[in-house]
Amino acid sequence: MNFDVFNGKQKEAKENLEEILESSIEMEEDLMRTYLITAERIHDDDELKKRLENFAEGNAKRTKQLIDEMNENKEK
Repeated sequence: MNFDVFNGKQKEAKENLEEILESSIEMEEDLMRTYLITAERIHDDDELKKRLENFAEGNAKRTKQLIDEMNENKEK
C-alpha cells in the first residue's frame, strides 16, 4: 500500500496551517500597532487610551500564542 499519498496530504495541510498562522500573526501585529498609535494620539480620554493599550496587549499575547503554535507545528 502506498502511504506517500497520506504523507503528501499531511504536508499540504501543515503548509496551509502555517500560511494561516503567518497571516494571523500579521493581522494581530497590524492591529496592535494601530491600537498603540491611536492610544498615543489620545490626550483627553484616559479611559479610552487605557482600553486601547489593553487591546494592544491582548494582541501581543495572541501573536505570541500564534508564533508558539506555528513553531510547534514546524517541529512535528
